Amino acid sequence: MTIPSPCIKNCCLDQADICIGCGRALTEITQWTVSSDSEKQQILTEAEQRRKQREADYPTYAAKYDL
Repeated sequence: MTIPSPCIKNCCLDQADICIGCGRALTEITQWTVSSDSEKQQILTEAEQRRKQREADYPTYAAKYDL
C-alpha cells in the first residue's frame, strides 16, 4: 500500500519550518518520497498533532483558512 502525500497545496512554512497546510516539518516534506509506509504513517500522526495544536493556539486563523 502506498500512502499518498497529505499536501493540500496550501504550502507556507511557519517560523519553525512547519507547513501551515499539511502540518509536516520541512524535513518530513523533503523526505516523503523516500520514506517507508511506516515512516509516512508516523509523519501523518505527528502532522495531525501539530495541526490540532495550531487550531487550539490560533482558532480564528484555523477557521479563516479552513484548516
